[in-house]
Amino acid sequence: MSMYFDIGETTLWNPSNGAGRLFLRHVEVLEAELGLPSGIRQGEHAGDPDTVVLDREAYAEFVHALVAWHCRTRHGVILALSEGFSAVAVALARRAGIEVELPGTESGDAAGDDRRDMQAPAAPRTTPEAVVTTLDRRAREMDRQLAH
Repeated sequence: MSMYFDIGETTLWNPSNGAGRLFLRHVEVLEAELGLPSGIRQGEHAGDPDTVVLDREAYAEFVHALVAWHCRTRHGVILALSEGFSAVAVALARRAGIEVELPGTESGDAAGDDRRDMQAPAAPRTTPEAVVTTLDRRAREMDRQLAH
């Protein structure tokens, strides 16, 4: 059994039910964390758990906020927990034709200065450049794995 993640008539991803359900559970968590809807909903056929529809505009806003949030944090545990999901979300967005610009570090966009979640004891500081580079690399790896 598998799921279908669609935009219009285009299937972006056809994961196993287990991988699809896990992704959707992560979506719920990050919607709450970011305070934004993801634009992902159950398919047109009521009760069809195997079809998931993405609203392009809402998903684009969600992914842009997710990337900004992920690249801002310097908390090692938050980075570890969010990196895989963020990479899959970016790869899915790119497949949907959504341009996802990763924050530049020259202008301080990825300054990594989110003080709401301080890590104690302080972990070795991950550079903003490393966070952005790692997310982009992982998203490209995930794109190859999303191929159907």
